[in-house]
Amino acid sequence: MSLEQSSSEVPAAGASPPAQPALSPQPALFVDLGRMAYQEAWDLQRAINERQVAGTLGHVLLFVEHPPTITIGRRGKHEEVLAPKAVLERRGIAVTETDRGGEITYHGPGQIVAYPLVNIQQLGFGVHAFMRAMEEAVIQYTASLGLKGFRWEGRTGVWIGKDKACAMGIRVRKWWTLHGLALNVRTDLNHFGMIVPCGIRDRGVTSLERLMGEKCPDFEQAKDGLKEHLARELRLDLTNSTVDALQQPG
Repeated sequence: MSLEQSSSEVPAAGASPPAQPALSPQPALFVDLGRMAYQEAWDLQRAINERQVAGTLGHVLLFVEHPPTITIGRRGKHEEVLAPKAVLERRGIAVTETDRGGEITYHGPGQIVAYPLVNIQQLGFGVHAFMRAMEEAVIQYTASLGLKGFRWEGRTGVWIGKDKACAMGIRVRKWWTLHGLALNVRTDLNHFGMIVPCGIRDRGVTSLERLMGEKCPDFEQAKDGLKEHLARELRLDLTNSTVDALQQPG
């Protein structure tokens, strides 16, 4: 996944993020959705976004684990879904077109999908600076595990070695973001062979499990670690909440 918008004010994807002003963290609700179908989570994002744009809900961070799903972003090409429809159906892999930036990616069990639904203007970010902040959260989290994550110039996301460990893609509506990032923890990487991930043919995809073997954190530990670093880098003061609370009238 990649960003669908551009800005001349910020550095390219491979550059180190500029120093950001020391702003106080802002309150945000955190909800772990557990396992949820992609379409259901997307519908929830849009419902939240409507409330946010209307001014009845503030910043939200969602974590979710999707069942096997291939998503096609606004710049995605259907021919980059390599597996025939019959094969995908037999393996229970859904295919969904979505309104995020970027090309094609895969979501599935063992992958942390984080949706920061936030007002980047209120948090003091430009669009690209926000992407760099999400990357930095993943880089710092993987560093805490002894891994060296980095940015690849011109390619959004986080790489470890020659392979991509975390894909990203967002949409921005009236300064409020939708979609986010997907970090491979214990993901079945074979499913990425059914697509051209993020339109990139010359590099592979990796996971924390492939890189760390038995030392890989379990899924809940990984969520806790990533949550901590996202809160820090995105300047969020998180409070645990529920889906019902997000859907209550403001």
